[in-house]
Order: sequence, then structure tokens, then C-alpha cells
Amino acid sequence: MSAVAVLDGTTNGYAVPAPAVRRSPRPRLVSVPTGESVRLLPEPALRLTRLGRLVLTSAAVLVALVVAFIGLTGGAAASAPAQTVTVQQGQTLSEIAATHVTGVSIATGVTQLQEANDLATTQVQAGQTLVIPQG
Repeated sequence: MSAVAVLDGTTNGYAVPAPAVRRSPRPRLVSVPTGESVRLLPEPALRLTRLGRLVLTSAAVLVALVVAFIGLTGGAAASAPAQTVTVQQGQTLSEIAATHVTGVSIATGVTQLQEANDLATTQVQAGQTLVIPQG
């Protein structure tokens, strides 16, 4: 048996590892630019966190609910103050309906007066104050 050995320039045919580059354990000085040579970095853009998104979404939903509520209820439109009348001696509910509830029949006016004043009957007393229903 024969063996062929090729020497590649290493010691005794063995490979020697390349010397490792060693860095000194001492700190090194680093040049830091100053004056006009300093580059100014732009301010970072505004970041919206999860909490910020939650707050903005909640505010938008709240505004939408308020707008919907105002739209459905007619807003802050102040209704005219309720008109009242004091029953005089000998006056009937039919006479009050004929005088103060216009645009409807007397029977309908009497019914509206009863509903507006929570009256069970058509009987009224002198000095009693009645609310006149609006339109």
C-alpha cells in the first residue's frame, strides 16, 4: 500500500489556524462630530398608541351618538310654554274646547282637554286651571 502526502506549506503537514484578530480590552476613543458637522435628524412622526386609538374611537362614537340623539329627539328646540286657562263660574269643558282648541271639532277638543289634564270626566270646577293642548 502506498500513500501520497502533499505538503501545503504548513508545519509538519498539519494545518495551523489563522491567527485571530485580537481587540484590545481597553476602550477606544471615538470621534464625535460637533458644531456645523452635526447632522440634525428630523423629529419623529406622531405615534398613535393603542390607548390613543381607543380614546379617539370612543370620542368619535360618543359624538355620533350625541348627534343621533339630537337628530331623533328634535334637538334643543324649546317648546312653547303650555297655555293654561282658569275655569270661570258656569263654564263647561265644551265651551273651553270651542274657545281655546281650534281646528278640531268640539268633541275632539273636549277629548284632547281631558287627556292633557288627566280628567276622568267632563266635569270641571270654577277656579280649576286647565292646560290647553298644542296643535
